[in-house]
Amino acid sequence: NVVSGAPTLADFKIESTSVPTKESLQNDQILVRTLYLSVDPYMRGRLSGAQDSYVESFVAGKTLFGLGVGVIEASTSPDYKEGDIITGDTLKWECKFIANARGFTKIPASSGISPANYLGILGMPSFTAYVGVVSLAKAKAGETILISAASGAVGQVAIQLAKARGLCVIGAAGSDDKVEFVKSLGADAAFNYKTCGDLTSAIKKAAPNGVDIYFDNVGGEFLDAALANMNSFGRIAECGMISQYNATEETAYRVKNLIRVVPKRLSILGFIVSDYYAKPDYANFITEVSTMLREGKIQYKLHEIVGLENGPQGLLDLFEGKNFGKLVVK
Repeated sequence: NVVSGAPTLADFKIESTSVPTKESLQNDQILVRTLYLSVDPYMRGRLSGAQDSYVESFVAGKTLFGLGVGVIEASTSPDYKEGDIITGDTLKWECKFIANARGFTKIPASSGISPANYLGILGMPSFTAYVGVVSLAKAKAGETILISAASGAVGQVAIQLAKARGLCVIGAAGSDDKVEFVKSLGADAAFNYKTCGDLTSAIKKAAPNGVDIYFDNVGGEFLDAALANMNSFGRIAECGMISQYNATEETAYRVKNLIRVVPKRLSILGFIVSDYYAKPDYANFITEVSTMLREGKIQYKLHEIVGLENGPQGLLDLFEGKNFGKLVVK
């Protein structure tokens, strides 16, 4: 269904149908068995039926699709053969599907990296962290960065990229376990935003010298509190505002501290990661993070749900913070 407000399981329908076979393939097509599907906050917007978004909306009654990894079981394309592992952003939420042989990327068979990691440490969320921390905020040694949803798919990489550049890192997460994980990644301070009380005071306590960069994943009240703690010439990398994705006109949070932008000369930098894949930033990201991965200098936590039929519940869990790390459906 087209969804207004918080989605529920009643908005999704799971269907059984006949499995496509290689005999069904037409010219230049592939038969894909899905291995992993990515569950990400941006998918909430695709449920709204919006026609003016940066990403195509889902159509009621049609199969969901998005980032994923699959294995080719049959091919009539010269570019793919049986057994090839592919990734892309148009994998259907089906156990098997037929697709035209374009818009996918082959994963090197000898990489020694789990296919799921191409949705995580080498996938879109990690590149999102790179764009926010490096490309836009231009993080410099000695600065202080505050990261919300710090244990999540994007936040955990933002922490490590910032630490590698010599920043003081402050993380906020939604449980004590997540806070400990954030600290284990190298954060200099971390707090539980659900139990810390006043957010403005909690940020000030964790970052007594103020915040130079705020990497925003949640928006709402937390953004307001961050604005109150920003240093002059600070930068806010606007990655997402998950706290507002299910909001209605009546429940949306109205930011009160936006006036701080003027006297503090702040920059608010909104971005969509897909704009950067064709730029040198992407090659720089792959080089840096692959090297860190091989050298054991970067960690990444996946939250794995098993079973396609559990995908909708996984998407709902995302908006309640029930995931711990990058959420994928196996």
